[in-house]
Amino acid sequence: MSKWNSKGNVAERNGRNEEIEWEMRPGGMLVQKRDDGVSSSGPMIKIKLSHGSYQHDISVPAHSTFGDLKKVVAQETGLEPKEQRLLFRGKEKDDDEHLHMVGVKDMSKVILLEDPASKERKLEEMKTDQRIADAWKAVARVRAEVDKLSEKVSALEEKVQRGTKVAENEFVVLTEMLMIQLLKLDSIEAEGDAKVQRRIEVRRVQNCVETVDVLKVRNSNPFSSKRVAVTTQWETFETGVGSLSAPQPSSPTKITKDWELFD
Repeated sequence: MSKWNSKGNVAERNGRNEEIEWEMRPGGMLVQKRDDGVSSSGPMIKIKLSHGSYQHDISVPAHSTFGDLKKVVAQETGLEPKEQRLLFRGKEKDDDEHLHMVGVKDMSKVILLEDPASKERKLEEMKTDQRIADAWKAVARVRAEVDKLSEKVSALEEKVQRGTKVAENEFVVLTEMLMIQLLKLDSIEAEGDAKVQRRIEVRRVQNCVETVDVLKVRNSNPFSSKRVAVTTQWETFETGVGSLSAPQPSSPTKITKDWELFD
């Protein structure tokens, strides 16, 4: 139960005094301001909201503004007020215009359009999300192939360590297969986390290639006790798609000995 004092600005509710907020409506009507920002003045009316192929029945106080209507529409459609354009009788209405002042009545039709800039932004976000998803899938496919090739490298390493003689062609073929995966990674246009995952796979492939190079040397000279140093120079992937270039070949052997001539 509420009691109003003589000043008319404080209500006694369940023994508590509470401050009441008021707002002036068109025509000089003083009404209590609602907490949700939508005016409570006037009777409730139902508006037929047309949004593309969708139809919505929206109920609001008759003296609401189009800004108030947008707040209710946002709850119904998910479109933020700043993303909405409301048209009545073929004209877009400003947020501060009142429904009843422009002729909106019960069962009137209002058209909702999405702001073009907002629509374009959402479209770009969708495209970006799709690119990221495609990059993730592409990296995952390469990762699966690298897993298989990594197992082949491990098997090859076991043979060499046991002293088993391995045909040189096995090293060549395995290196070529690894380089194919490296080229696939180079063709993937990635960003964000997908770019990080691509970089991880690039390094995995490079490590496998370097391991095969070391095994190839050991296989050709199994009795050598010298430590094999890998000097392959790799191109970084930071510059984007198509940045991969083949490792620089080692300098050709130069014969510097002077041979003595025999008669």
